[in-house]
Amino acid sequence: MSPTRPMPRLFVIRHGETEWSLNGRHTGRSDIPLTARGEEQIKANAPNLIGPGKIDPQNLAMVLVSPRQRAHKTFHLLFKDSGDVPHELTEEVREWDYGEYEGLLSSEIKQLKPTWAIWNDGCPGKDGESVDQMTKRVDGVINKVQEYHKRYVDGVEGARRDVLIVAHGHLSRVLISRWIQFPLALGTHFNVEPAGVAILSYNHNNLDEPALNALNLHASLR
Repeated sequence: MSPTRPMPRLFVIRHGETEWSLNGRHTGRSDIPLTARGEEQIKANAPNLIGPGKIDPQNLAMVLVSPRQRAHKTFHLLFKDSGDVPHELTEEVREWDYGEYEGLLSSEIKQLKPTWAIWNDGCPGKDGESVDQMTKRVDGVINKVQEYHKRYVDGVEGARRDVLIVAHGHLSRVLISRWIQFPLALGTHFNVEPAGVAILSYNHNNLDEPALNALNLHASLR
């Protein structure tokens, strides 16, 4: 690959503000809408994020969006002036399944299990995801993204540079950790704010050196 050709990127956007993101409730499969303020924040961010020289729809090889309405609405608000941007709603990028802890505050979970930490223990119940299950799911997403990136780097005709994921807080933190080839638990050290954008790419023009380029761009700080 020519050294002057830009490396491919993965943009990861967390959905905008919800009532449960405000009060800290664990929101997995619960289909919580954006707040009115959350919608306005996404609309205000859109001109700064979307378009030539930014997240350019013409450069997107693939867009993966969580099926939960808070993520899907975020996607549509961002691209409302961009025409029809093809995207895939997929459970692959849904939030961590919290199982029996769905809708609970961390303080409430600690009353049930004082030593609990999601990064080590996962979540209990029929629908809860373990650390191993979450790792496997996110690694599958990364493999898919990097196949698109490899096609671009190899100069395959019609291949596009970038991939976009619109998803959730814990999913994003796990994705960043696994992208840079660390155990999932490194995610405890990343803060991913509502409406924030992370950029993942590569060092030294080398697909074997995945890197974190940016975190919480245009985030809705509380």
